[in-house]
Parts: sequence; structure tokens; C-alpha cells
Amino acid sequence: MDVVGADPLSDLAVVRARGGTPPPAELGDAGTLRVGQLVVAVGNPLGLAGSVTAGVVSGLGRSLPTRDGRTARVVEDVIQTDAALNPGNSGGALADAASRVVGINTAVAGWGLGLAVPINATSRRILAALVADGRVRRAYLGLVSTPAPLPAELALRTGRRRGLRIVDVVPGAPADRSGLRRGDLVLEAGRRPVADAQSLQRLLFTEAIGEPLPLTVFRSGAMVDVIAVPGELTG
Repeated sequence: MDVVGADPLSDLAVVRARGGTPPPAELGDAGTLRVGQLVVAVGNPLGLAGSVTAGVVSGLGRSLPTRDGRTARVVEDVIQTDAALNPGNSGGALADAASRVVGINTAVAGWGLGLAVPINATSRRILAALVADGRVRRAYLGLVSTPAPLPAELALRTGRRRGLRIVDVVPGAPADRSGLRRGDLVLEAGRRPVADAQSLQRLLFTEAIGEPLPLTVFRSGAMVDVIAVPGELTG
């Protein structure tokens, strides 16, 4: 097999098989999964080729920190399963009862707990970039945020319940140059509501590099519009 491209920050890679290959597996959508749903993990645990284990989805919406050199990122909406995973399962498929691949096994989180990178709109975009270019280019704002509830009055006014609270801004980064501050509550990015880290991360791909990105934040009791120009994320 040949490695077409790898992206450590999403823990995904694309390989090309040489010679004859079986029919491709159907990709599903991890967004349709529910806790308690049956899943099957395929891999080569402990060097035992072609092993299959079954279990259920035991948790959804988990986060998985990843790192590539000095660059860190969080993979959102990771699938937690009690299907037995061991070293060698990483990179294997996690499939639902209809044989659709809904995740890629990535880590053993503890006794009886495994994690899988979800197959969703973001991971499909990453895989497409790896196939086309062999790498993923990401835009970079330089802020750390966490989901936070909106104040009651603001929630009533906007019809939303959550936003992203900025807990840190990297000095000299695009977010800093745009005037974003620690404590700002981000409500919109690119004219779209944001309520979790993934809703912001999914905007920060190739086409966002060097392009103005409008953000609306709640600061000191007032709505403030900010224009940030993302740079390119490098290791």
C-alpha cells in the first residue's frame, strides 16, 4: 500500500492499495448514531489479522486532543464505544448494524472504552483534501474557546442558547490583531451561529486563509462586530 496523505491533527490518513481490491465499504454518518446503538469494530488487535468485536455506542460528543509537532487541536464529536479495542485496532473501521462505516478506531480510552474519529461532514472534507492534495491546509485564528450558555436576556433576544467563550488569545495571532479579547462570547462566525468548537473549526479550511471572516461577539453587555483575517496553520 502507498500512503496518499496523512493528517495527524484529525488522526486520519488515506492509503492506496496496490493490485486487486475488494469493493469499497459504504460510508455512513456518525451524526445519526444514538447511545446504545450496535457497532462493530474491525482491525488487527495484538497482531491478530481480521478480528471483529461488537459493542454499543456508549457515549457521543466526546473530544480527543491531537498534536502535530507544536500544533495542537481537538477532534470533536468523537464516538465512544464499549466494543473491545486493543493496540492494532487503530485505523480499522467502526461500522453500524447496516455495515456502514461510521468511524475510524483511534484510541483505547480505558478498560472497556474505545474512541473512534467520526465520519461526518468535517472528516469527509479532510479525506477529500487528502485524496486531492495529500495534505490538509487549515486556517488559523489563534484563540482558545469553550462552549458557554448565553445570558438569559441575550438568549431570549437571539433565540439561541449557547455560544463560544474566548478563554485565551495568542499574542500577535489573527484573533489578537482583529481585537478579539479574552472573555468575549462569540455568537456568529462567517454569518453563521457557533455553539461549539467544531462549528468554528469547520470554517477554518483552505478557502478561509487570508480572507476576511466576520464575527459577532457579545462584550460588556453589547454586540460587537469584528473582522478577522485567518492565517495558515503551520506546525
